[in-house]
Amino acid sequence: MMKHSIKRQMITVFLGLLVSFVAALFLINLWLLEPYYIGNKKTQFIDMYGELNQAIKDGILKDGMLTDEEAAGHLAFHAEKNNISFLVADGRGGYLTNVHDKEQLKNQLLGYLLNQAQKDSKILEDTEEYQINQSWNPWNQTEYIEMWGELEDQSQFLLRSPLEGIKESAKISNRFLLSIGSILILLTVVSAWYFSKRLTTPILELAALSDQMADLDFNAKYKSGGSNEIGELGANFNRMSEKLESTISELKSVNNRLKEDIEQKEQLEKMRNEFLGNVSHELKTPIALIQGYAEGLKEGISDDAQSREFYCDVIMDEAAKMNQMVKNLLALNQLEFGDEDIVFERFDLTALINGVLQSMEILSEQEGIHVIFRQEESVYVWADELKVEQVVRNYVSNAFHHAGMEKVVEIKLRTVDGKARLTVFNTGAPIAKEDIEHIWEKFYKADKAHSREYGGNGIGLSIVKAIMESFHQKYGVNNYDNGVEFWFELDVQ
Repeated sequence: MMKHSIKRQMITVFLGLLVSFVAALFLINLWLLEPYYIGNKKTQFIDMYGELNQAIKDGILKDGMLTDEEAAGHLAFHAEKNNISFLVADGRGGYLTNVHDKEQLKNQLLGYLLNQAQKDSKILEDTEEYQINQSWNPWNQTEYIEMWGELEDQSQFLLRSPLEGIKESAKISNRFLLSIGSILILLTVVSAWYFSKRLTTPILELAALSDQMADLDFNAKYKSGGSNEIGELGANFNRMSEKLESTISELKSVNNRLKEDIEQKEQLEKMRNEFLGNVSHELKTPIALIQGYAEGLKEGISDDAQSREFYCDVIMDEAAKMNQMVKNLLALNQLEFGDEDIVFERFDLTALINGVLQSMEILSEQEGIHVIFRQEESVYVWADELKVEQVVRNYVSNAFHHAGMEKVVEIKLRTVDGKARLTVFNTGAPIAKEDIEHIWEKFYKADKAHSREYGGNGIGLSIVKAIMESFHQKYGVNNYDNGVEFWFELDVQ
């Protein structure tokens, strides 16, 4: 599990940004809304002041009275739109206002004119024509923004707008922001989780794929697809996996050939001399038999048909043995002298074993042998598949030939520490201690007095030895009280 996953980082970043944004809006509302409202209200007051003076210039406002109904409606509309109460006093007892109860405005204006109201007010702007104040009315417990002064015709005026509304609006706005912010935070978490999952899932797949490739497992492929950059990266991973598998196969083959070349130069002459000596020795007996029985036939030692048939059968049997021996010797010769190239490839050993057992099923039935092989899971190994099949077939044939007692042959396949280990066990008598070290040698035959003979003419297990050593892999045999187990190992990576 990654300590700092991209998914967690994305959710944290998005959530942090949103929380910061909501918090900033909340603080702006809390600290700056009122000053902004006051500044805006000052602008509205100045506009209203300008409209009153313009009405005076146009002759519409005269002696505290509006002579034009349309103009009066316009002033009232402007004042109501901006939540402004106004009072104009002509100095002769005439008043123009947009409120029904004008006494509060009259008293407040009078207080400003008598310098009695300023002590409880905060001056926001002061000019020769007007003054803008922030004041508190103890009678109705309300805070106001007020503007008072003289118009161009020397009449006095007062503009008032309550400040309490903006404070309440700020509270409502903040509560609204908190509610909406909470919903947005929840939606952000869900959305960030969903989209980060869609983004990180293929990335995690690529990470797992890279781990498998690091372990030289090239079976896994990127399957999420996509037409974006991650999809293109996945496709490149797949191509790289295929090329790496091919390259490793080639490297293993080259490395194996290099090892063989080094060893071959040292052993070549010795092996050739040994081979010729063994061949001449092994062929001497069947050739002598064939020659003797052929001469007997020629000289007519026996005249009856049964004897002649016996002589012919002996000659054919010995010739067949010689033929099989020569084939095995040629195969062994090619292996020992490195005349055959060993091509390392990756294949399923489980499938190979099942194929060998299937081809030998008739033989096992004829011999009455119970074969056990329960491996179902595929096990992939690196080796020359054809030569591994030859080893498996030799082991199984050998087990069939020597199975005794219950006549059980059990094949097991397991993987340990990067190696696949195959064992072939058959019930019966164990191999004699004095023979067990020599059964891999060419032309060696265990003494028949020890109850069993391994390798036929002494070549089969030598072929196994040659193949496994060409792979540079381990092989061997284990004795048990109730039977014998042959085994070999191959690389799974």
